[in-house]
Amino acid sequence: MNVLLLLALILFILMSIVGGKKGVRSFLALFLNFGVIFLTILFMLSIKNTIIVTLIACTIISCINLFYINKFNHKTLAAFVSTIITLAVLVLFIFIIEHHAMIQGFGEEQEEEINAFSLYVGIDFAKIAICTIIMGAIGAIIDISLSISSSMNELFVHDPSVTKKNLFNSGLKIGRDILGTTTNTLYFAFVGGYLTLIIWFKRLSYSFGDIINSKTFCAEVISILSGGIGVAIIIPITSWISASIFLQQREKAK
Repeated sequence: MNVLLLLALILFILMSIVGGKKGVRSFLALFLNFGVIFLTILFMLSIKNTIIVTLIACTIISCINLFYINKFNHKTLAAFVSTIITLAVLVLFIFIIEHHAMIQGFGEEQEEEINAFSLYVGIDFAKIAICTIIMGAIGAIIDISLSISSSMNELFVHDPSVTKKNLFNSGLKIGRDILGTTTNTLYFAFVGGYLTLIIWFKRLSYSFGDIINSKTFCAEVISILSGGIGVAIIIPITSWISASIFLQQREKAK
């Protein structure tokens, strides 16, 4: 516990020094996000429609990370609207993929861990699988939407006469630069979290076919790919919405 407190203190100090007041709000947002996730789990146990609960939680998390940390402005509004639209599209896509991939539930590798527990908990594991993928992608989606809208806002501030088409194209160019690194972030998060599982597969002499057909492995790969698809989708959406909102404000200012 002392180590956790020490690490939290170091993180708080660094975020305060580097980010100032915004850094402090970002640190507090970590605990707010944790609280939202904790409440989401509790509601999932009592409400049957877990997907709706997850979408509401993602909306609240978006508000915390956009409006609480960066305050309400044109940039965060564009990022928020883009995030909600992308989530709606992504949920439909994930629902179809999950139905055909059959990744819900537990894999053979997890049988020993859950053998002593009852699985009759009244929860639809198919929906839980969808919720897991959504929650895994929300962070990257919010991050890239705010990055694009903030960059486009700077371009708009320095050139208020820019056309909507040029501003939109600039947003796409910014998004292309971010796309590769964000997708790699999702990939390395998977590798880091499941490195021991991959080593275990190797020690058990799993063939390549056994690994790629493992439910646990497939679930994580689908999560990465779905997150990458969400990141790719949000780039044009954020670029278009940001350009529309910024130019609309210019028209109102006249």
